[in-house]
Amino acid sequence: MKIVIAGAGDVGTHLAKLLSGEEQDIIVIDNDESRLAALENYNLLTVHGSAVSFSALKGVGMGSCGLFIAVTPFETRNIIACSIAKKLGAKRTVARIDNSEFLRKEHNGYFTSLGVDSLIYPEYLAGKEIVTALSKTWVRNWFELFDGQLIVVGVKIRANSPLCGKQLREVTTVSRYLHVSAIKRNRETIIPHGDDRVLENDIVYIATMRQYIDHVMTVCGKEDVPVDKVLVMGGGDIAVQMAQMAQDRVSIKIIEEDRELCEKLAESLPGCSIVCGDARDTDLLEEEGVSDYDVFVALTPSSEANILGCMMAKEHGVRKTIAQVENLQFISQAEMLNIGTVINKKLIASSHIFQIMLDNDTSNAKCLALADAEVAEFVVKRGSKVTKSPVKDLRLPGGMTIAGLVRDGQGELVTGNTLLRPGDHIVVFCLSGAIHKIERAFS
Repeated sequence: MKIVIAGAGDVGTHLAKLLSGEEQDIIVIDNDESRLAALENYNLLTVHGSAVSFSALKGVGMGSCGLFIAVTPFETRNIIACSIAKKLGAKRTVARIDNSEFLRKEHNGYFTSLGVDSLIYPEYLAGKEIVTALSKTWVRNWFELFDGQLIVVGVKIRANSPLCGKQLREVTTVSRYLHVSAIKRNRETIIPHGDDRVLENDIVYIATMRQYIDHVMTVCGKEDVPVDKVLVMGGGDIAVQMAQMAQDRVSIKIIEEDRELCEKLAESLPGCSIVCGDARDTDLLEEEGVSDYDVFVALTPSSEANILGCMMAKEHGVRKTIAQVENLQFISQAEMLNIGTVINKKLIASSHIFQIMLDNDTSNAKCLALADAEVAEFVVKRGSKVTKSPVKDLRLPGGMTIAGLVRDGQGELVTGNTLLRPGDHIVVFCLSGAIHKIERAFS
């Protein structure tokens, strides 16, 4: 499929790099040549030009464009670019926005009339992920696949977990209701085999079904901590989106350095307490009673400051911390330093756009992008070679594992004896860049 990305900023660049390894026809347009230069070594075409130029969009062939994605920093420009692209023949358009009001269902028809098929607001999506983390404090990551028929959780394993020290082939002696699909160890993601062990401090990605979530929590040696009070460092867009969603359920205090922003926050978030100050100041944290809070959320523009803030909160006894880490290279470091849930809006936005791709072209995988691995959804095609033998006898590409499937609307885990059938919706864990190899196996 031909995909045109307008805007080589953080989200556009990350998305282009991901898609360039998936055997798609990728074109990136930006009016800043230095941003395009960073993409020179990837399997894609860069075009120096404006996203709102008729001639530039005609030049890249909108008539054959399956998906047009406008992710420049300017909301209005993105909407106009999608409108032009649609007029020139793009089959589907996606615009990045920064106004959550536009996401209301009653406005869908208006944006459709403009030629915008889908809207994406990365800060809103990040806020939703934080709210999910507040309701499920024992996990690092929580993914619901196939409308919740399968659940994937990322959990840090401690010595008290019955899984700790077990080889994967022994895990069934502990539980038959989970599938260890990937292991994050230090800075490496492992797609494990039967002789791999689960070690203390591993972050394991486990596939299960909703009815077994409490059982999985127990097997992982975890407990869910009720959340009543949340302390937030930084009052930017993500903090505002999160607070608007959660302020009716939990008590939220936001510490922000910028006095003018504090005044705006006080007006827009009357249900929250706003404190003007630097949350990296230990004395201020102690004055605000940081040890009395259930969750500490660090959402400043600085990944380093967010990591340090969470470390300080941990030292003061806060059990759950959440950090916005926008530098991808810092994510593994944050996990090694025992930062709880890591939020990265580039990964979240990319995952959302991957799902839009599936809606647009059912031959593509739906993907949830982790820092260096991917969770993909495939539909098994009739005549596919994977339907010929049980999973244990399939010669599947290396660096992947089948975690679960949905058959006739019901989720189930996959074992070596599972025989895949045409129409099965399956979940695959794989290392980054391997999806296009795996896709061929299921087609």
